[in-house]
Amino acid sequence: MTPVRDGALAGRSALVTGASRGIGAAIARELARHGARVALLARSESALRALATELGPDTFTVPCDVADAQATERAIAMVADAMDGGPDILVNNAGAFVIAPAHETSVADFRETLEVNLTAPFAIVRALLPTMRQRGRGHVVTIGSIADRAVFSGNAAYAASKHGLRALHEVLRAELRGTGVRASLVSPGPVDTALWDEIDPDNQPGFTPRAEMLSPDAVADAVLYVVTAPAALNVDELRLSRS
Repeated sequence: MTPVRDGALAGRSALVTGASRGIGAAIARELARHGARVALLARSESALRALATELGPDTFTVPCDVADAQATERAIAMVADAMDGGPDILVNNAGAFVIAPAHETSVADFRETLEVNLTAPFAIVRALLPTMRQRGRGHVVTIGSIADRAVFSGNAAYAASKHGLRALHEVLRAELRGTGVRASLVSPGPVDTALWDEIDPDNQPGFTPRAEMLSPDAVADAVLYVVTAPAALNVDELRLSRS
């Protein structure tokens, strides 16, 4: 892998969803560090503001709960207006994670997981893709999961959403071939983020201990590699595991 030069993303803009913490915040930091102007979208306005202060004046915040379709539509319109029709890079990262046996997963939890993990990314792509196609350039990066191929007990809602998200990526990749717009799926194994705090995987049989998980920074490095690849190269899919 060729080292990414400083300023490799200068002049480019990016939208990162789920940017207030964990993987999303790490991706936003990495893109901004290499010169991108970054829009930070997530529910927590205070966390977004703190991150924007850290990253500097070329970032701006877009508080939004992507489970709310109308709020998402307004947020994407704001991003498009601020970024001359839309970003050059879209990183669909926001996600909901529910662990429960299928018969104990409520229909409401199942529906909300699909809304956040699958419907919202589709809605955002649908809104921003026309401008990318018109420009003849752009990059849609989908943050998948080991659960977009593997199946684990207790993952009815999450696996269904992530399998669907991978299918959406494959359709986008087929439809965008030859347009100048790229589509990449980055699918990490377990990542050590705050979402594991309540689950306590270190004391749950069958779960990966947190010390053996990937770091958010490792996922951000992978995303940077994908979006800085030469224009003629599309990284179709990048699957990440702890070495």
